[in-house]
Amino acid sequence: MLMDVNAIMKILPHRYPFLMVDRIIELDQGKRCVGIKNVSINEPFFQGHFPGHPVMPGVLIIEALAQVAGIMAYMASDEETKKKVSYFMSIDNCRFRKPVLPGDQLRLEIETTMHKRGIWGVSAKAYVGETLVTEADLKATFADSAANSN
Repeated sequence: MLMDVNAIMKILPHRYPFLMVDRIIELDQGKRCVGIKNVSINEPFFQGHFPGHPVMPGVLIIEALAQVAGIMAYMASDEETKKKVSYFMSIDNCRFRKPVLPGDQLRLEIETTMHKRGIWGVSAKAYVGETLVTEADLKATFADSAANSN
């Protein structure tokens, strides 16, 4: 394990219940990153999605992938960029292939496809075991936080 949740919280501004990464297990700076999200029945979204048939919302799987991408980009950035926060720019070619259920462990794999003028493009894939459950192409950039822009 490269990063536990305490190290992750030093990088990402997210906190419970919106922190979606439990650990980072691989990091090839600026190129590839792999994170883990343990999906527990205690997640607050399972109360309403769906009662009697709990399924992790697809948008939260995308958020977990984006958080791993943010960690990878942060680790490859200079000190000035590290003072900023990452913001989503686009989600393309998104496919939800299998439902993610309580007790599953998501392996969140990110690979850089482009990095130009402060914009990061990544190929993002989420697996449960060897099964691909979600994939998408994501783009994001770093900017001043909304709290610092007023």
